[in-house]
This record gives sequence, C-alpha cells and structure tokens, in this order.
Amino acid sequence: MIPETYAQWHRCITVDCGLALTSAFIAQRLAAMADAQSEENLRFRRLYGDAHWQRVQRWFKLANDPAAASGAAAGQGAQGPVSG
Repeated sequence: MIPETYAQWHRCITVDCGLALTSAFIAQRLAAMADAQSEENLRFRRLYGDAHWQRVQRWFKLANDPAAASGAAAGQGAQGPVSG
C-alpha cells in the first residue's frame, strides 16, 4: 500500500520498515530528495508520481517538527501535494 496520509507514512517507515525517524536520518533523506533530477528521484517520481514525491518531502519535514507531526498524525492535515 502506498501511504496517502502522514499517519500511514509514519507507520510504514517506523513500524513496517523498522526505521527510526531521527533528525540525522530525516536530514539525509531530505538532502537526497532535494535534487529533483537525480537518478534516484527521477525513478521515484516515475514510479509514484510528482505529487507523492512532494508529499513524502513534506512528511519528512513534518517528522522533524513534533508539534506539527502530532497534529498531522491525528488527522489534522498533511495530506495532498505540496504547492510551490
């Protein structure tokens, strides 16, 4: 299943994949996702689409902001593509 909400994505990363969303891990993933034209990102975007690629970036940013992330996990946003 491809996550459609922050809560689903968070569960996928932390429970299903068993990864810790540490500040270092988040920074590493955001840095890797920053180059829209890298081979890794082009492959991701082909497989899952630009909207999902943007959502995942937003979710990593939310995961680094505990106050915003708890609101998103409770269903108060963090869905849909990032504009701009």
